[in-house]
This record gives sequence, C-alpha cells and structure tokens, in this order.
Amino acid sequence: MMSDSSRRIPLRATGLLAGFAALAAVTGCGAGAADSAPQGGGAGVTAAFYPLEWLAQRVGGSDITVTTLTKPGVEPHDLELTPQSVAGLEQTRLVLYIKGVQPAVDEAVEQHAADRNLDVATLVPTIEATEEGHEEGHEEGHEEAEHADEPGHEPGHEHEVSYDPHLWLDPSRFATVATELGERLAAADPAHAQGYKDRAAKTAAELTALDGELARGLANCRSKSLVTSHQAFAYLADRYKLHQVGISVDPDAEPSPARLAEVAEVAKREKVTTIFTETLVSPKVAEVLAEEVGAGTAVLDPIESKPATGDYLSAMRQNLTTLKAALSCT
Repeated sequence: MMSDSSRRIPLRATGLLAGFAALAAVTGCGAGAADSAPQGGGAGVTAAFYPLEWLAQRVGGSDITVTTLTKPGVEPHDLELTPQSVAGLEQTRLVLYIKGVQPAVDEAVEQHAADRNLDVATLVPTIEATEEGHEEGHEEGHEEAEHADEPGHEPGHEHEVSYDPHLWLDPSRFATVATELGERLAAADPAHAQGYKDRAAKTAAELTALDGELARGLANCRSKSLVTSHQAFAYLADRYKLHQVGISVDPDAEPSPARLAEVAEVAKREKVTTIFTETLVSPKVAEVLAEEVGAGTAVLDPIESKPATGDYLSAMRQNLTTLKAALSCT
C-alpha cells in the first residue's frame, strides 16, 4: 500500500479547510439518479454510488450529510444524471467517486466540482485491465496525468481508463481509503477532526478483519479459477490468489463468439463447476456458457449497489460463502 503522500491528490478547494457548509438537498429522478433525501447531518458529501456512500457514512458519522448520485438497484455504469443532481454538485463540499466507473459522473465532476472531489482510486495501487481479461498489478495509484496525452483522450469516457476501477472488492485497499478519507475530512473540518479519525480507524479495522476472513476462507480451494460474466473481480482475485476469467469488460455488452469460445475452453480445461453471474445484470450469457461446459451458476455480488439486506460487510461475507462452495474450499 502506498504511504508516499506525493502520490495523493490533495483537497484543493479554497475554504475547505475552514469547514464544510450544509449540503442542499438533491431532488429529481429518472435515469438512475438518486432522488432520496441525504442521510446524516452536518457538512455535505456526495458519493457517486453505494460502496463510497457506505464508506462516507461510516467515516463521517453524524458530522456529515451523505447524498448518493445512484439509486439502489441501478447499474452504476449506466447512470445518467438529472439537472438537479448536477446542480447539487455545485453545492456539495466533497464528491467521492472513482474515475472510470460512471462516465456521466466523471464529466459532471470535471465541470462542476473540479476542486472539490476525491477520486479514491488515486489512493491505492490499481490493477490494469485489458479486453482479454488479463490483469496486471500496478505499484501506484493512477492519476489523470497518465492519460491526458493519450490520442483521443476525453474526460468522462470509461474506455479511456486503463485500470480496473472495482477496488472496493479488496477490503485491504478499501481500508486504506477509509483511513485517508478520515484524514481528509479531519483536515477539512477541524472542529470534528477526532471523530473522523476515530471512525476511520474503526472502519479500517473492520475491513482488515474482513480481509483476514477472506484470506483464511480462500486459502485452500480445489479450484482457483473465477469464471465471471463481468470482469469486475480482479482485485478480489489478486488479493486472494485466484484467477479471474471474465467473459466481458462491459456488463451490458454481448461478448464475441471468439471470447465465449475462449472462456469455455478455459472452463473445460480447468474443470470449472460454477460460472458466476452477478446482481443488476442479466445472467443469460453466463447461463449459456454454463450449459455449454456442464457447470452450474451462482451469484457473486460486485456490490455496485446497496444490497437488498445488510450492507457492504455482509455482502462481502456472502460472497465468501458463495466462493467457498463453488471453489470447494476447506
């Protein structure tokens, strides 16, 4: 994990260090933009989608008001912002997002909150993702400067980002984000600094404990191959020494026949017994592949939206239970 503060992007807004102001309520609906009332009290923080909302609420507690841009049950990659949501970005004091997950949010942040945002992927090592599903670890968090000179680069286009953005599926990385968020909120709101730091430490400890549960549960598995409909699990695979074989980078795209044949060959060769589908996305492609290779299916949650019951921690533990059964772990 990175400790070099030079790799981190500071909160740049003049006046942030003087404390937050109350967040105006975000209203309006449609196209997946959240229209629920903000949760909590105090200073305003906007989270792009559920994992960041959960983290902000845990670290901020009653000292902040958290608004989320994405309704529960909405596939965040497809989010379109309403004018009311965009207007809310003009008034919130901090936007938490991950560049590359939601093109609409990337564009709105650049235009309306360029000096009041935190791209949490800048805080941890990221993993490169390719169309073929091969992932390579990077020793540093990404920065926008890495991509600014690429041909055809335009802010807010997901395909321009070369790293896998699903970093919250590694609790150890997410613990680093929790700690850093506590520090930044403390610096921005000195009157409540100790509360932010204490809650951040508690949240990081819970995430570290979760990381230990996953490491122990997945240490001895008959299979290490994670065949998924969506290439969203690179961080989980990297952390727990699994091998992700994803059918598609885009959860809504139809994979090519060549890609399906390639994944089927891997599944047969490695005697895969389970093809993983996910919440919010049609399981049809995974079901066809499972029938082709003689495997079953199971749901592995990328936790891109609030679970129907429980929270991020319980959803990750349910993923562990699912993985242990599918991979024959002891």
